[in-house]
Amino acid sequence: MTTHCPLTIFFDGACGVCSKEMTYYRSIADERLIFIDISADDFCPQAFGKSQLDFQRELHVCDSKGNFFTGVDAFRKLWDTLPSPFYPLLSSFTGLPGIHLAARGGYKVFAKFRHLLPNSAKSSCQLPRH
Repeated sequence: MTTHCPLTIFFDGACGVCSKEMTYYRSIADERLIFIDISADDFCPQAFGKSQLDFQRELHVCDSKGNFFTGVDAFRKLWDTLPSPFYPLLSSFTGLPGIHLAARGGYKVFAKFRHLLPNSAKSSCQLPRH
């Protein structure tokens, strides 16, 4: 999977799980990764052609060519770029046909119910009920 760096990672800093995970990734990342907290007061989703709800539904990653990747595919791009031998292997593993399908399903369940997890701000992680 070709990755055009730098990658911009859009994460929900008001979500306890998301925030902790991205704090860890930032601690091992290099200059190829830029992290943007979508819960920050100055975040403007329209500048990226998306709504706040779009960004809250799932993790977004944008490459240097303006291509967006979401959910599991966003994580795969992030993992491919981390300077560690483990994460690119994890990306390859989650790209396998059956594994990728299962990972996408698992991520959709997590994303839908993450607001129920502890340490999540009440104003975030809130998605409209359909």
